[in-house]
Amino acid sequence: MDALLTMIVLWLSANFGLPAPSSQAKIEIVPPSEIATKRYGAFHRVLPDAAGQIVAVYDSSRDTIMLPTGWTGSTPAELSVVVHEVVHHLQKAANLTYECPAAREELAFAAQEKWLNLFGRSLASDFEIDPFTLKVRTSCIH
Repeated sequence: MDALLTMIVLWLSANFGLPAPSSQAKIEIVPPSEIATKRYGAFHRVLPDAAGQIVAVYDSSRDTIMLPTGWTGSTPAELSVVVHEVVHHLQKAANLTYECPAAREELAFAAQEKWLNLFGRSLASDFEIDPFTLKVRTSCIH
């Protein structure tokens, strides 16, 4: 897994100008409900399908990417999830700040899309994320 993370960091640095951090993110495979709890806190109990909506999450307090049980990394889509979360690790390591949490997602989704495009795939084809949904997920709504 270390070699994969190193390759992704180098690819992100070359393609998006993100500096390589001094340490890599850790990877944990956890039940989807744990990912939902990390993402939504107690609110995931109100959103019964929340575990299915969030594919992975970056825990910045532990520099850890949480991937769901069953993740194998055997498809471009599964690897793109790691690319997305590594962007968040690099953003944290570079002390980048954003207007709101949603704004930091713009670069992560752009990197994920570019990765998927390398394999003839897209956010729309693999995750059903259309341009409108992407705009909503990356916009600060006050």
